[in-house]
Amino acid sequence: MGIAGQILEHPDEVLPMLKLKMEASKISKQIPLEPHWGFSYTMLRKVSRSFSLVIQQLGPELRNAVCIFYLVLRALDTVEDDTSIPSEIKVPILQSFHRHIYDRDWHFSCGTEDYKVLMDKFHFVSTAFLELGKGYQEAIEDITKRMGAGMAKFICKEVETVDDYDEYCHYVAGLVGLGLSKLFYSSGKEELASDSLSNSMGLFLQKTNIIRDYLEDINEIPKSRMFWPRQIWNKYADKLEDFKYEENSVKAVQCLNEMVTNALVHAEDCLLYLSALKDFAVFRFCAIPQIMAIGTLALCYNNLEVFRGVVKMRRGLTAKVIDQTRTMSDVYGAFYEFSSLIKSKVDESDPNSAVTHKRIDAIQKACISSGTLDKRSLSVCKSQTRRSSVMIMMLIVLLAIVFAMLSKK
Repeated sequence: MGIAGQILEHPDEVLPMLKLKMEASKISKQIPLEPHWGFSYTMLRKVSRSFSLVIQQLGPELRNAVCIFYLVLRALDTVEDDTSIPSEIKVPILQSFHRHIYDRDWHFSCGTEDYKVLMDKFHFVSTAFLELGKGYQEAIEDITKRMGAGMAKFICKEVETVDDYDEYCHYVAGLVGLGLSKLFYSSGKEELASDSLSNSMGLFLQKTNIIRDYLEDINEIPKSRMFWPRQIWNKYADKLEDFKYEENSVKAVQCLNEMVTNALVHAEDCLLYLSALKDFAVFRFCAIPQIMAIGTLALCYNNLEVFRGVVKMRRGLTAKVIDQTRTMSDVYGAFYEFSSLIKSKVDESDPNSAVTHKRIDAIQKACISSGTLDKRSLSVCKSQTRRSSVMIMMLIVLLAIVFAMLSKK
């Protein structure tokens, strides 16, 4: 469905889309003048447009620390992701990356497009890192060291079991959750969250990405990247790439549903983590990606398109989540609605249907127990469609005009 069709079906998403477009335009004009900070924020916008929007929720000091933390880990991830780098070169770089962030002259050419620019000019990121407070530097160095070691371990090791899967996701994402909790604590805005809850925040996002990115990862050139655990997929196929083919569609979807069900186990921890946050800006920064994650899982569940193309939340709904996520009531409401969407798609003949129902029931019980579902302002699965055709057309014209004006600036 094109953007016009989405607007016709979901007219209540027009205003959030306009606000998001205007905010993105405003951010692009607020790049710092110092070369190293200008490069860092420009690259942040290029390598993760969505993250560059949510990071703006934070105050200047914490925003700078999170920006550099993200870019350091994105650079580390670029080294890991580049399948053209021989293991004997890649492993030592991953293991020593935490030392390179202190070197204003270090860089390493790898990756493609914007990621290559990040790596070629990494000295700008190092320069910015060295201007952060000591508490921020120590947190970033610690997580980078642990993540690099974990990535190096899995360069030479396949993701065989579910325990391997959890361990890999801990290294590449759970540690991000731990690092962010340390940065929030260093800023004085939050108490230090438990490692367990921080880890779940990262695993929920990472597992969602691994599920959604099946086709992209399996088609990676020159070598495919496979993160789905053999313990799960081998129940349904002899080779993971078999799910791409139409004759394996039934088994592919069953495997997909087990992967989504596996990810849902982290949802309750995410709700606990978010409910403990005190600072409004930190809360929004953390809550928005988690709502996007459960929304993406809801779209992926029982959806063969995961093996055929790209599955993601529509632009208008993304804008609505970013614009209207304000309180834990909104989070509970979104988790309840998206889990209800998954529940409505469960095929009782699916081999994992009972476990899926159990996970959904646990999520919904947590949401209902909050006693705040009726206080939410964000509704993610219901759209205000009772609008006149004239009003809808006016909104489309207005949106087109604003987009055109912003694109010229």
